[in-house]
Amino acid sequence: MRAYVDGQRVSGHRNRAGKSRAGLLIGAAVLLTECPFDTMPAQAQSALPPVKVDAPTQRPKPARASEQPSRRAQTAARQRNRNPAPAAPTLSERAAAEAAAQQAAKLGYRAMPSATTLRSGASPLDTSQAVNVVPAQVLKDQLPRNIDDALGNVSGITQTNTLAGSQDAVIRRGFGDNRDGSIMRNGMPVVQGRSLNAAVESVEVLKGPATMLYGIMDPGGIVNTISKRPELYQYGSVTVLGSTFANNRSGADGTFDITGPIGDQGLAYRFIGYGVSEDYWRNFGRHREMLIAPSLAWYGQDTTVQLNYEHREFIYPFDRGTAFNPVTKAPLAVPATRRLDEPFNNTWGTSDLIQASVEHRLNQDWKLYAGYSYNTETFSANQLRITGINFTTGAETRSNDGTQGSFSNSSYGTSYISGGFWLGNMRNEVLFGGDGQYRTIYRDNLIRQATPPINIYNPVYGLIGPGTTVVAADSAQTDKLGQWSMFFQDTLHLTERLALVGGVRYMDYDQLAGRGKPFVTNTNVSADKVLPLGGAIFKLTDQISLYASYTQSLKPNSTIAPIGAVIGSNVAPEEGVSYETGVKFDFNQRTSGTVALYDLDKKNVQTTQTNSANVVEIHTVGRAHSRGVEVDVTGRLTDSWSMIGSYGYTDARVTASEDPTLYGKKLQNVALNTASLYLVYDFGTALPGQLRLGGGARYVGDRPGDSTNTFVLPSYVVADIFATYETKYGQFPVIYQLNVKNLFDTVYYPSAVNNLNVAIGDARRVSLSATVKF
Repeated sequence: MRAYVDGQRVSGHRNRAGKSRAGLLIGAAVLLTECPFDTMPAQAQSALPPVKVDAPTQRPKPARASEQPSRRAQTAARQRNRNPAPAAPTLSERAAAEAAAQQAAKLGYRAMPSATTLRSGASPLDTSQAVNVVPAQVLKDQLPRNIDDALGNVSGITQTNTLAGSQDAVIRRGFGDNRDGSIMRNGMPVVQGRSLNAAVESVEVLKGPATMLYGIMDPGGIVNTISKRPELYQYGSVTVLGSTFANNRSGADGTFDITGPIGDQGLAYRFIGYGVSEDYWRNFGRHREMLIAPSLAWYGQDTTVQLNYEHREFIYPFDRGTAFNPVTKAPLAVPATRRLDEPFNNTWGTSDLIQASVEHRLNQDWKLYAGYSYNTETFSANQLRITGINFTTGAETRSNDGTQGSFSNSSYGTSYISGGFWLGNMRNEVLFGGDGQYRTIYRDNLIRQATPPINIYNPVYGLIGPGTTVVAADSAQTDKLGQWSMFFQDTLHLTERLALVGGVRYMDYDQLAGRGKPFVTNTNVSADKVLPLGGAIFKLTDQISLYASYTQSLKPNSTIAPIGAVIGSNVAPEEGVSYETGVKFDFNQRTSGTVALYDLDKKNVQTTQTNSANVVEIHTVGRAHSRGVEVDVTGRLTDSWSMIGSYGYTDARVTASEDPTLYGKKLQNVALNTASLYLVYDFGTALPGQLRLGGGARYVGDRPGDSTNTFVLPSYVVADIFATYETKYGQFPVIYQLNVKNLFDTVYYPSAVNNLNVAIGDARRVSLSATVKF
């Protein structure tokens, strides 16, 4: 009997998609050697490839004339029973086989970027910009607490102002800030404060100006978080984790993750639930968070449809850290666990993210992609702010501030077509499309209230409550940004080894910003811009390529604060120009990496100056320059050893400014040197279960703590270790995992706003988890 799979005729009968997991794993080993298939559907943003399986051809025997038709039928029936046709692999079996193959690659830290990062499925060796990947297994092993922690594995990245731990804030190649539009989910921007959660599978960084592909942003690059996708084979897990800091500060969290097919026509679901309740490591505070993330996917013959939703509720400490003495340049002489604010300093809120995408393969050369994302976050915060410290007496002055009714949202859509064609003997790989975004950041009621001082050397907490005085002139803080663009990129393969890259984006944008009740407009910009991209790729071998690129970025100047004049379209936007060259390698699909050298210049940096009439004027004559070297390597060194490592040299400083105190100064929070190395040893089958041990450290060099370089955040090294052991109880695999983060309980300072607001890194944290798979 013949059946159909993905529109192709196959021999045998279709098996039911809901077979047991044990049956799928047995079939996986056979399918891996017998069935042709391409990239895993949940990973590859594309449809499952068709599989055709034909029955073995039987040589006919000559029939004798005396035989009756009934005799022939009986003989044929017995022959079929002795040599049954192999059953056709179902969608679930094929997906399970591919998952088994890719799991081995993940354990070896195999890193391949998502198609959403480069807007194409091109290999990194065939692109002219650097892309660094933190693979899924690295996140599972290291258990990073936020995106800053995960990106410790990537060269040239440091933390900047996280708004007291409430926002992602990473500097790439010397540039970046919180809410700078650089954080993406599946290639579409998000505005929620924290982007790394249980629904994220891996993290990728596209280095350098990415305006050609992504629009308005700083020139350091973008960070793309990749969602876990529904799978076409049944799988589930439950994880329970307990953790502890020193001084009896402990907590627990749990994760539920289940995925599988719905029917047998390519429809799949996934549901992820997560909850945490833990003590903050300092002397007071608690972190609570809840996440639900359902998603659906349909993997058709030529079409893939993805739909995912995330709802998150959170409350965590709003902690500005400690202070540095402006005279001695040393941190405040109190225990690192002692907070300078009050127990009511918290931020709380909810965020929602919904994304939908459709990818349709028109033919073997061309495909069409369309995606839409809507992200919103509402929050409030109590922000008791430090305004001064007498480092001799310990007297601390404070302002009882707060924010009520804040929200951010982003509506984004994009559509593009990619494919290739021949022009004579030259192959063209083309990307053409457009996108649009409307983003709003709004802060409704700003609280500003005087409060009595405290002695931080002998503090008595709890004598005051949260502030209640709303200051109308500071309220209704608004920043609205809209952009609409068309982009085109062509990779022209002149020979099998040499390719040229050219691209252009036409962008139309407007921005409105200001504050106050009644509202006072401080920014009103409407303009357009054409931005080019150029590059070249030369493949030395199939595993090594050289590349060079020229890229640009654009970001309009704006402010919500009163400056005496409105920033309009006559004020030039910030513009970045980058030259980059380097080498990429991918050895035997085991170890991959990039060595990059870059020179990045950013002009029209906004500065202010007070004129003779004592009016603050806005000027855009500032200029900043960053140049450096980056090395990133990840993958399997041997059958037992895997690693991820990086080194970054970043020389970033102000090269032009009307403010003489800034000229020549290093950029704030940017380290001259960063490095990381993480190694894992897999014992394989040497033990009854599967044991994996790993550990490593990251180094961040000295960084200026403010824009005028009046104090320095000292360099630090933080070490982490982990161990996992997988065994079985009955038919259920169980994984035990031990993690120790900040092994030596190092006190370190990852970033600063000024000398009175210096973030402190987490103390040593020990966690033990158990995961049951089903």
